[in-house]
Amino acid sequence: MIKPKIALTIAGTDPTGGAGVMADLKSFHSCGVYGMGVVTSIVAQNTLGVQHIHNLNHQWVDEQLDSVFNDTLPHAIKTGMIATADTMETIRHYLMQHESIPYVIDPVMLAKSGDSLMDNNTKQNLQHTLLPLADVVTPNLPEAEEITGLTIDSEEKIMQAGRIFINEIGSKGVIIKGGHSNDTDIAKDYLFTKEVVQTFENERFKTKHTHGTGCTFSAVITAELAKGRPLFEAVHKAKKFISMSIQYTPEIGRGRGPVNHFAYLKKEGLDDELSK
Repeated sequence: MIKPKIALTIAGTDPTGGAGVMADLKSFHSCGVYGMGVVTSIVAQNTLGVQHIHNLNHQWVDEQLDSVFNDTLPHAIKTGMIATADTMETIRHYLMQHESIPYVIDPVMLAKSGDSLMDNNTKQNLQHTLLPLADVVTPNLPEAEEITGLTIDSEEKIMQAGRIFINEIGSKGVIIKGGHSNDTDIAKDYLFTKEVVQTFENERFKTKHTHGTGCTFSAVITAELAKGRPLFEAVHKAKKFISMSIQYTPEIGRGRGPVNHFAYLKKEGLDDELSK
């Protein structure tokens, strides 16, 4: 039997399983990758919104990371919700010690409900602590606006934002997601690296059940990078994965429900041959 690759998520929780560490682990496993998780914040949330947030002391995050890295190294790392500057610095310390491990950052700032998940001080720190270390950043349009200071209302502005991430902030790659655009038919994402700009398009499905899409998308990219796949292939798989997850949403909860983390696996099977 093939020994699975390992992906580590560092993020907040969701007791209803739609977002955060819970969604990441399901996404890793659906890609045939062994998932590990470090918790940064305990979030009381559901499909109706965020009720309470309890950010863990950065020393508690450090203790978890120490337990992981003193035992086994992951083949790829992703971060999601990082609510404080101290926790951000703690995570940066481990990333700097392991620069060869692919790093994906989902710059989680707002929940789908609109609730803020990151304080202003942490937002400002993000640009010079974690973003320059990223192999790929996965902001949606509001997050890209927050980070770059632009009002992104056209494809030209998306191109400008991508150049800021690569040339000014120093990220190796960024995929600016178009899920929040006004296009009602197509969901179009833009991948920027120093070498190229590539676009990915899928049908947009009319549903309110999109809780955890950003977590899931970035987790699949992380899983594929853990397998050794090139960034383009990882993003291509993630785009197809999230599209099917939205198309076959399980419609759980009374509000904005989660996506289906098992739709791709059930339709396409387990494509983990590169884990050898």
